[in-house]
Amino acid sequence: MRWKLAGGIGLAFVVLIYGTVAVFEAFDRNSHSASDTIRPFLITMGPVWALSIAAARVLLQRSR
Repeated sequence: MRWKLAGGIGLAFVVLIYGTVAVFEAFDRNSHSASDTIRPFLITMGPVWALSIAAARVLLQRSR
């Protein structure tokens, strides 16, 4: 059961990485400087990554 859960979490993080790249490309498409890309990207994806990591920790601790 734990391996199946870990595999699901791993797959979710692969999808998250793909989404992160897609969001970066979307911000970079219409920007004229690095600050036009990086600041909104970090504001958008920082909380998403923090929530994803926290959720994975909770799920993995609960399965022990």
